[in-house]
Amino acid sequence: MTIVKTLVPNHLRIQHTHDLFGVNFSLSLEPVVYTFASTLSKDYNGGYWEFYSLSNGGFYMAPDYDESFVVTCANGYQGTLSADAMGISCCLYAYSHLSFSDDIFIEHYYWLRDYMLDHEEAEYILRAID
Repeated sequence: MTIVKTLVPNHLRIQHTHDLFGVNFSLSLEPVVYTFASTLSKDYNGGYWEFYSLSNGGFYMAPDYDESFVVTCANGYQGTLSADAMGISCCLYAYSHLSFSDDIFIEHYYWLRDYMLDHEEAEYILRAID
């Protein structure tokens, strides 16, 4: 079964993230994702992020950026990721990190990982998060 992503419209972003995570989105997930983006790539300077819902119940966010990001990971991986792949990687890092504080992040990690396995950059995302 193919997992499909859908862009969350601007007017539904707050309600959508609240429905999924409650206050954990703005207090935990969002700042941790941004921190991982800054840690993984010197190319990341902040900016607007798109939100995506997944047909399996998952969620991720990705920078609204046309250029690729050069990433350097603590595991030794160095490479280039599109903005979408960068967002997926940052969300997977964040979900893993936050999974120790709330089980909802464990579910979201696996939902996003399932989606990512069919992504055109899956090989590079897996290298980045390994």
